[in-house]
Amino acid sequence: MTKMKGLGKGVNLLFNQEEDEEKYFSCDVDKIIANSFQPRTHFDKDKLNELAESIREKGIIQPLVVIPKNNGTYGLIAGERRLRASKLIGLKEVPVVVREIGGDDELLELALIENVQRQDLNPIEEALAYEKLIKLFSYTQEETALKVGKKRSTVTNRLRLLQLPDFIQLDIAEKKLSEGHARAILRLSDDTTAMKEARDQVVAKGLSVRQTEKLTSRMKLENTNNRTIRNQKNVSIPDQFSQTLINRVTNKLHSKVQLQQNGSRGKLEIEYYSLDDLERLVELIAGEDI
Repeated sequence: MTKMKGLGKGVNLLFNQEEDEEKYFSCDVDKIIANSFQPRTHFDKDKLNELAESIREKGIIQPLVVIPKNNGTYGLIAGERRLRASKLIGLKEVPVVVREIGGDDELLELALIENVQRQDLNPIEEALAYEKLIKLFSYTQEETALKVGKKRSTVTNRLRLLQLPDFIQLDIAEKKLSEGHARAILRLSDDTTAMKEARDQVVAKGLSVRQTEKLTSRMKLENTNNRTIRNQKNVSIPDQFSQTLINRVTNKLHSKVQLQQNGSRGKLEIEYYSLDDLERLVELIAGEDI
């Protein structure tokens, strides 16, 4: 391992400590083990190739962050894209900076925070990182925002993306949909079928975020109206209550009464047995002589 000097002020800021030359060196890439707590799940091949060409031309400007392991290897905390890109162009060694940590909990926390702070996660990966911080370390959204140096609203909006079905989350990760499109589709969160329909229209027609907002607003209104109509159709009077109503009217009019229902609508039929009986019923109902 070749000791490296003068890696710059950025490293000191990263660790908030005085420069310690023993912690910076060039490490064999085969001794660096990928972090099992890595929040990133999607690596864009084209961008990885671009990074590889940049490293070929200019080298690795910022060292990878690692922790020492007992078997002489190093666990990766941050820099997996740089590591992968370096392997693509056949580099045997990469610059690393060593971080001492207390255990897996701290390793996970550092990996999540470090990756989010670098701002190269897609919105879904970022949301999942926030979710892990909240669940595993019992952070509030406010505390999470402070940890990663983001606004509380940013954390909240990212977490809302996890309410979307998996197929839309995948679209966001693959950049088929923007976060703005996703927030518009979230208006339909109570109807997965409607979200799928909206997503298909956005992708097929190449709708802008503004157009998507108008689409989902219209769909939400239509769904509300359709739900109201369905509910009205499904309304029915319980049999026992229906019979009670019939008995009350029968006792009042002294005539046979039938109640016919059709959803929330229906008709009340009253039988009469002569014209005189009809006049009697009308007087009772209208409350006046005819």
